[in-house]
Amino acid sequence: MKVFLTGGTGFIGGAVARQLRDLGHDVVALVRSPQKADDLRRIGATLIEGDLSDPAAITAAAKGCDVAIHGAAIYRVGVTSSEAKQLREANVDGTRHALAGILDAGVQRVVYVSTVGVFGNTKGQVVDETYERREADGFLSVYDETKYEAHQIAKAHIADGAPIVIVQPSAVYGPRDHSELGDTLMRASQGKLPAVPFGDLGVSMVHVDDVASGIILALDKGKIGESYVLAGEQSTMAELVKKAARLGGKSAPRVAVPTTLLRVVAPAGRLLGPVFGMPTNIGELVRASGGVTYYASHDKATRELDYRPRALDAGLASAVLAN
Repeated sequence: MKVFLTGGTGFIGGAVARQLRDLGHDVVALVRSPQKADDLRRIGATLIEGDLSDPAAITAAAKGCDVAIHGAAIYRVGVTSSEAKQLREANVDGTRHALAGILDAGVQRVVYVSTVGVFGNTKGQVVDETYERREADGFLSVYDETKYEAHQIAKAHIADGAPIVIVQPSAVYGPRDHSELGDTLMRASQGKLPAVPFGDLGVSMVHVDDVASGIILALDKGKIGESYVLAGEQSTMAELVKKAARLGGKSAPRVAVPTTLLRVVAPAGRLLGPVFGMPTNIGELVRASGGVTYYASHDKATRELDYRPRALDAGLASAVLAN
């Protein structure tokens, strides 16, 4: 099978490309800079230089492919106004252009990589694909908002009869994770985390390799028009920090960063963000992390796709030690 892939140089996309190649599939990857795609080149992927701003170029790149995966996006919370523009261009405009271009290429099936973030704050509830966020709750971050809008673009194509399957990964971790979550867990395992940030943040943790396998399962078995949550075990940041510290043979921090303090200093984020090891837009980070839960169930994916994520303790051990 010949698979067209966007986002192949990213954390999740790279894992998808590796697994596709291990299964013997041909991978055609759209990359902004072939010079920075050595990992894809090394596994034998075909590299097509381009970006998400040109639907016609995407159509040309995807022509002749059997199926496609659109996974390119920017994940960042606590963004400045200029970064917000980048997120909108990548996550909303990029999805609009990518799906239009891919569908014009005539592929048999498309998997769109969304996120459980489109549900917003689940307020302690473990939700599934039928859950609808309340408009009154608003959006927690630019990322939250742009991925929600992109999700609606995919659903609109589905309503028009497009052969799209949606997957919704939860909080992803694994080796070579350079996200803020990955950095926090790595520092905890090394005994270098002075205090626990947002200890009451609730997430459904899933290993990057399990997300990648779930995406490929959706490509093979997913029902057109359906969405599938690709999640793992529910945990809080405080619990995750304790686990990471224990795996590294270190003691977990006994001090928690007071969320109320972060709210107070948020207006001075440009100066204090780097001091706390946080982005400059502390206000957005607090809204998206303080007492918020992103809990979601993967029961549907397990039932219909045979998706089976590994246990958190086992996955976290391999990830923390690898980092």
